[in-house]
Amino acid sequence: MVSDRHGSAVISLPSDTEYLVTRVFDAPAELVFTAYTMPELVQRWWGFETSEWLLCEIDLREGGHWRYVIREHDTEVGFHGEYREIAGPHRLVYTEWYEGVPDPGPDVHPLVTMTLDEAAGTTTMTLLAQHASKEERDMVLASGMESGMQVSYDRLEDLVRQGA
Repeated sequence: MVSDRHGSAVISLPSDTEYLVTRVFDAPAELVFTAYTMPELVQRWWGFETSEWLLCEIDLREGGHWRYVIREHDTEVGFHGEYREIAGPHRLVYTEWYEGVPDPGPDVHPLVTMTLDEAAGTTTMTLLAQHASKEERDMVLASGMESGMQVSYDRLEDLVRQGA
């Protein structure tokens, strides 16, 4: 077990329309998957500690939808998507859309494939986000998402190390 993996998520660009996040957690895949898919646990790690949760809905079934809405300072921030494949605790495929921009419809939302590979008590998460265009992908990367992602994954690390 590493004493602190905070800030260790790495983003790479496997193609012009994709980004890949890789992060190791000191916990079994089952625990990471559960923390990623149970509303009461998601609310403990997703976003900033200062975020006020307004809505955390997860209908964890293929074709089911999820939606998160938080308030940060005076701004409401929402994300939503649809689960396309659920093969817990090692694979989750879903769409994701930030509600701060016009919604083009669910057929063109970015597709996210999360895999959790466990070995020797640690789990490596890879999260591949496939976008419709390079411009869309670059807009997401330029949005400051990386700093928020690092904070959330650090909070997730802390949660799963406690046994959730």
